[in-house]
Amino acid sequence: MKISQILDKVESGDIALPEFQRGYVWTRDQVRGFFQSLYRDYPIGGFLTWSTKAESADTRGGPTGKDGTIQLLLDGQQRVTTLYGVTRGAPPRFFEGKPETFSGLHFNLESEAFEFYGPAKMKDNPFWVDVSALFRDGLASRLAVISALAAGDSTLLGVYMERLNSIVQIRDRDVHIDEVTGSDKTIDVVVEIFNRVNSGGTKLSKGDLALAAICASWPDARGVMNDALGTWAKAGFDFKLDWLLRNANGVITGEAEFTKLAEVSVADFKEGLPETIEHISYLLNSLGSRLGLDHNRVLNGRGAFPVMSRLLRHHGGSFPDAMTRDRLFYWYVHSFLWGRHTGATETALNQDLQALDEGDVDALIAVLRRSRGHLDIRPDDFLASGMGSRFYPLLYLLTRVHGAQDFVSGVPLRDNMLGRLSSLQIHHIFPKARLYEHGYGRGEVNAVANFCFLTQGSNLKVGSKPPAVYLEEIEERMPGALASQWIPTDRELWRLESYPDFLAARRKLLADAANSFFEVLHDGPSPVALADRAAAVLTSAPRPEPAQAPDDVPGLAALVSELEGAGFALPEYEAEVCEPTTGEAITVAAAYWPQGLQTEVGAPVVLLQHPTGAEQAALEAGDFRVFHSPEALHRYVDHLRAEYAAS
Repeated sequence: MKISQILDKVESGDIALPEFQRGYVWTRDQVRGFFQSLYRDYPIGGFLTWSTKAESADTRGGPTGKDGTIQLLLDGQQRVTTLYGVTRGAPPRFFEGKPETFSGLHFNLESEAFEFYGPAKMKDNPFWVDVSALFRDGLASRLAVISALAAGDSTLLGVYMERLNSIVQIRDRDVHIDEVTGSDKTIDVVVEIFNRVNSGGTKLSKGDLALAAICASWPDARGVMNDALGTWAKAGFDFKLDWLLRNANGVITGEAEFTKLAEVSVADFKEGLPETIEHISYLLNSLGSRLGLDHNRVLNGRGAFPVMSRLLRHHGGSFPDAMTRDRLFYWYVHSFLWGRHTGATETALNQDLQALDEGDVDALIAVLRRSRGHLDIRPDDFLASGMGSRFYPLLYLLTRVHGAQDFVSGVPLRDNMLGRLSSLQIHHIFPKARLYEHGYGRGEVNAVANFCFLTQGSNLKVGSKPPAVYLEEIEERMPGALASQWIPTDRELWRLESYPDFLAARRKLLADAANSFFEVLHDGPSPVALADRAAAVLTSAPRPEPAQAPDDVPGLAALVSELEGAGFALPEYEAEVCEPTTGEAITVAAAYWPQGLQTEVGAPVVLLQHPTGAEQAALEAGDFRVFHSPEALHRYVDHLRAEYAAS
């Protein structure tokens, strides 16, 4: 089938791009390399479609086939989206990503190179041809310009015409399409076929295909989901499409496996999806008001949301009483502290959903206690480092629920002080610069037990004063402020040489505070009344400032900025990296790309400067790509970009 026919069928709806989570993930280097391959008539591979029934007559691009079927493009999504965007000058209606990735592609008549528009090189330079404009206006639109460039040389004019014609004729190129058809081609079978065909690329999940089938019959499903994701993003929470789909699956079916979603009718999904969205908003409001977990950086345990949303369905959309809410939140916090849903997600999630349906919140806690052995917080649990560790949100939670005091103003750090209406201010009790001067390592410097929270003004006033100096000043001027932040008041511990002993003492104080709070959550009475049901819709709030690259990793900020400009994914900083099967924490990385440098393409990437032998072995066993410096990662990225350009 010709490329132009495929694009026409995409626009008409006869061939639809499935509603996969990853959206458009190609970089400009890949777009440029792809068109270079098309221009040179290199092989670009075939496409794979799956013929499935569409219950409605309308799809995203128009009516479906006469027999009520639709061809879902399983393999070739990135290539077709690129072809559509460049040849038609605009992204397709279902597009998700950065349209600038393929806008502005130009071709040089002399060098025959494809590059993206750069004013210094291309402005007022007639040898650079806008590729999208060429497809839109046709070859005749360039005739006057290239005639002038040829300056009467008919041979040169012919060369220029032939080169532009080679671009225009890309639309007439034939590509092979394999079709998966037949009633025996279930989701399980199609996923297996796809992953065998596409063994070197991004794997297709059963959730991908289930959502694709749903959207073939209900084209607005993705729009409804994206509207909800946008609402939560405005309130400071970043969620992914597959996460929302897993929540809907849990609410509607009570099961974790996406194959169950294939058994749900479109009518039931249309009813269950808005219900799921409302449950999630209600939970976010409740977690913010009861636990202080009010923004993205501190909302761990997202894998537990299908269980909590399912509980709300059992009770008509709200908690029946404050005690049920508090015990559920007791289970929720412990579930993310111990990595309940970070390993074999579906296995643990199914156990929890079954326990909830057969029992209640106490049954959930019992399952977690059996898998964990105990649910006590011990001082050594706070040995973790970095904002990406599981115990960082617990420190924030304790700060909020206990009304810890700001060092300068003495104001309790409660609602609207951190996260939502001002940037999250982390304060290193022992300043980083002072610790590095005394030879402490990065993990010690960024220990969670060395963190506390301050307002921005207070953080600036404290600066990098020696702790023995500024802690004494605070204790004299604002008695009780240090104790409210669980900072030991033994002056001997405030000396830089006593830093390890300070951390040990503070870990003990934090563990005691956590256990006391959990006891209240589990046993009551609850000091916080239930939120009004009308509060189920989140209000928009300014988001926290984006995380910054650690200032003790030279070159990382510049590298990330360059990667972002080239279309690569942004990393998580100071992030905990877990073993993919068990969910056990391996280390805290300076930067971490959990879904690869391109979202959901390639292996997870970890930047860790000085790993131990055990950490390095565990990361390699978990199929992580590990780099020990920004320079090494930069060389790897340069290699990738060279491969894309040469493809």
